[in-house]
Amino acid sequence: EMVPLRAELAIMVARRPSGDAVAWPAVETAQVGGVCREVLVPGRLPPELMAEAVTLGQRVAGIVEAVGVLAVELFWSTDGRLLVNEIAARPHNSGHWTIEGAVTSQFENHLRAVLDLPLGTTALQHARVASVNIFGGTAGEDPVALLPRGLGVAGAHVHLYGKEGRPGRKLGHVTVCGDDAIDVRSRAWAAALAIGTPQPDGLDLPTGSA
Repeated sequence: EMVPLRAELAIMVARRPSGDAVAWPAVETAQVGGVCREVLVPGRLPPELMAEAVTLGQRVAGIVEAVGVLAVELFWSTDGRLLVNEIAARPHNSGHWTIEGAVTSQFENHLRAVLDLPLGTTALQHARVASVNIFGGTAGEDPVALLPRGLGVAGAHVHLYGKEGRPGRKLGHVTVCGDDAIDVRSRAWAAALAIGTPQPDGLDLPTGSA
């Protein structure tokens, strides 16, 4: 079914074999050309919608009896429905922000869960977090060569995946944490663009990021 969308969002859940589970706050995501470009925490969507997303994600994790981290991607349709689009039984791109942004990252809680150890708190360490994916530029520049430019952006946490630079290939991500939503999003985009990420069509970037 073709679903007219208002927005897309995602929820990450970690669940032990015993059924004990924790969830991170729901996040707003932006997809361009079917590829995730940014993750905003807690995002710009209504708080009650984000709370509903957490509940839905936890229900899905229980239904499939997940062990480890489960990502649940959601659509918010124009008629107000919250629909499950996709699930992924692994640490996920929509949860990379947890490395710097949450007390316990998705990677740590994934290990805790599969080892059936007590799960760590998923509380935010900062009021606002923005994570932007790094993609290869049209010239196929080496992202490592451009790394100093990205690290020159205040507060930018740059993660490169060791991949060779090719146009359109996902090469890493940048996360910025702080207190102001516009500021962290602007700095995250500034760092990603500095490392060679082409500015995506159809996504309004904050002033100062380009």
